[in-house]
Amino acid sequence: MRNYILFAYLFFSLSSFAQIKGTITDEKGNPLPFVSVFEENTYFGTTSNEQGNYQLNVKEPGKNKIIFQYLGFKTQKLTVPSDSNTAILDVKMSEESFTLNEVIIDPKNNPANAIIKNAIANKKENSDKTGRYTADFYSKGMFKVKDLPKKILGQKLDLGEDMTSNLDSTGTGILYLSETISKVTFEKPDKLKEKIIASKISGNNRGYSYNTAALSTYDFYDNTLDFDIKLISPIADNAFSYYKYKLEGTFFDDNNRQINKIKVIPKRDKEPVFEGYIYIVDDSFAIYAINLDIKGYRMKNEFTEVMSLKQSFSYNTANKIWSKNAQTLSFTAGVFGIKFSGNFNYVYSNYEFPSSFEKKTFGNEIAAFEVNANKKDETFWNEIRPIPLTIEESTDYTKKDSLQTIRKSRKYTDSIDAKNNKFKVWDILMGYDYKNTFKKYSFNYKGLLNISSLSFNTVQGFNLDSGFSFKKWNEEKGKSTSVSTTFNYGFSDERLRVTGEFSHRFNTTNYATIWGSGGIKTMQFNNSQPITKLVNSISSLFFKDNYMKLYNLEFAQINYGQDIANGINLTGQIGYEQRKPLFNTTDYSFFKKDDFYSSNNPLAPNDHTTPAFETHHLFKTLITTRINFGNKYISRPDGRYNFKNDKYPTVYLAFEKAFAASGKKYEFERIGASVQYDLALGNKGVLGTNFRPGKFFNAENISFIDYRHFNGNQTHIGTTDRYLNVFNLMPYYSNSTNDSYFEMHLEHNDLGFVTNKIPLINLLKSTMNIGFHSLAIPDRKPYSEFTIGLDNLGFGKFKLFRIDYIHSYQGGVQQNGVVFGLKILNVLN
Repeated sequence: MRNYILFAYLFFSLSSFAQIKGTITDEKGNPLPFVSVFEENTYFGTTSNEQGNYQLNVKEPGKNKIIFQYLGFKTQKLTVPSDSNTAILDVKMSEESFTLNEVIIDPKNNPANAIIKNAIANKKENSDKTGRYTADFYSKGMFKVKDLPKKILGQKLDLGEDMTSNLDSTGTGILYLSETISKVTFEKPDKLKEKIIASKISGNNRGYSYNTAALSTYDFYDNTLDFDIKLISPIADNAFSYYKYKLEGTFFDDNNRQINKIKVIPKRDKEPVFEGYIYIVDDSFAIYAINLDIKGYRMKNEFTEVMSLKQSFSYNTANKIWSKNAQTLSFTAGVFGIKFSGNFNYVYSNYEFPSSFEKKTFGNEIAAFEVNANKKDETFWNEIRPIPLTIEESTDYTKKDSLQTIRKSRKYTDSIDAKNNKFKVWDILMGYDYKNTFKKYSFNYKGLLNISSLSFNTVQGFNLDSGFSFKKWNEEKGKSTSVSTTFNYGFSDERLRVTGEFSHRFNTTNYATIWGSGGIKTMQFNNSQPITKLVNSISSLFFKDNYMKLYNLEFAQINYGQDIANGINLTGQIGYEQRKPLFNTTDYSFFKKDDFYSSNNPLAPNDHTTPAFETHHLFKTLITTRINFGNKYISRPDGRYNFKNDKYPTVYLAFEKAFAASGKKYEFERIGASVQYDLALGNKGVLGTNFRPGKFFNAENISFIDYRHFNGNQTHIGTTDRYLNVFNLMPYYSNSTNDSYFEMHLEHNDLGFVTNKIPLINLLKSTMNIGFHSLAIPDRKPYSEFTIGLDNLGFGKFKLFRIDYIHSYQGGVQQNGVVFGLKILNVLN
């Protein structure tokens, strides 16, 4: 019934409109893209597409004039005939005549500086005028690719046929095309509510577009704009520390208001700044238009070459408000010889500026899709779409949508699967994948020569992993089921160990999931696994360092978790564990063949006969809660998608209990917590924090396995992006405890605020990390370390490294060292 009402509303509304359409060109006949087209003194508008074509539904034909506004061209006003429901109105625009009064150039009295100072002084007043509104919103997003290969570094690219079916033989064409129509309610600084009425993705009739209004709220009245890092607005309070300005000319708009065209020039190339032009209205000093570029390296995104942001504003004489009517965000990027480009168009119309909103207008739901938002037919889109499709876009929709039925048929999917599922002899070594697309299940064999299959430790010697996995899924219901088994064989201890896992997700609304595992495996004493297999293998084979301490675990456990409220996830686990000590079985290494490894006992590295613990078993239960305060989410018919609110911390709470053990001494309780928060410091970077307190009860004689072990690092190799859960020079088990503990990690990344200003260092395009880490436990002096280093290091576009100098101390013992961060190891492991 609701849909009939909606269509009836649209029918009667559209029947009272007249539609004008046409092509906008310059005087030479070249099409002009993204020209703002709107009714005078209203908020009904659109923009032209890349071919200069436009269409606009005019509310009262013959009453208001139509404004055609484009930077660098004279604004035009035309009247629509009142006696026609459809009118063709082609427009030819002439270039604007910029004037610049003859002035004496005085470095101390730059006329552009005076305008910018006035814009800064008046920006709060201008910002407040659009600080609260409702509007109709349209977005269109498109990603294109050029020269996409079938393989990169020998690995097959699988982007899905929805994206690649319209590429030509050279791998060139549109990868992604989508549109949305929505109603937006917004209040500064960041309160947003969006109701998405229609959503369309080329080649995917089940798809829900990601083009939401949350991605379009770039406001240059703010001091900074978020592009992963904070970029400085040309009219920020501290803008003169980052920019120089040049008045390149003035012109008058259709209402005889003087507009100043000001060139924005960065003072330092590597800073997080824009460059291009900002247009300022002379009397109110409001923004008239934006035409600015962002270099990728200034965003610390080396793969992006340049991003361009254009905004146009229209003026309403009734309320005297300049409001954004259109925005275009485009970019070019590249890697491995592949060129990517993207273009996102946003149109705001039908503004209303209420004096206030009801108290419960905004909540944690930032966007919601109507039930049939992705089912609107072509008639609907042709009537309501404000920006006409280009020929390329129309072709992409037509081809991909027509192919969609074929691609989803069983005959087609079976034929594609049959081609991809062919078994080859070398698959025995390299691994094998089998997929049934129509029935939605897949099978994987890991192989024997996978990059992470072979490793070395002193207990097993060289050991090899392999295994099988099976997965089945249902996107519509958000369900998925997976089953896997892993085989591990140690060539030195001559033992096969086997584990199995399963998981089932019930939905994508509260993400209710049950999973379990069991079998026999080697396990590090610290179950956080602080030493990766690859790093340990290199440390042992090349330097004869034995840091990974292992025990034999026979276990079975089951877990269940789900979101129990907005931002709150609760997980419960219960399991049985039997633990047995292990000993070194090899002294092999590539070098230092006459030396011996330290023992496998973390408490006595020189004792090769005494085990670290006695064989025992117990049952354990663990309850954990994750709380994301202020959690935001998008509601879709196929699920709910959560977004952490960066304004608030994330809190983890845990309760652990061991019971029914082989000896009473092994039973204990532990409570623990973690508070993690990133404090944004504007353009001065981000301060990451992680506070982790905890306390054991009845744990005087528990197994060393169950102690609280802290993530030390003796390898001088870092494997994570950030060091907010590691002590960079602390021996792995030197401060393990069965009592209370408190660890604190602080790390400030300046995001270039300092390094951009240091000669020579700024050529690296790196960022600086300053950290402090501390651990407090009873009856022992605190362990502390200070760190300073450079991040975002690498070659060309690949910034995969960081280097840190560390000074640590505990009870009068001081150490100094260097840690080399290899972020790619986190991926490989």
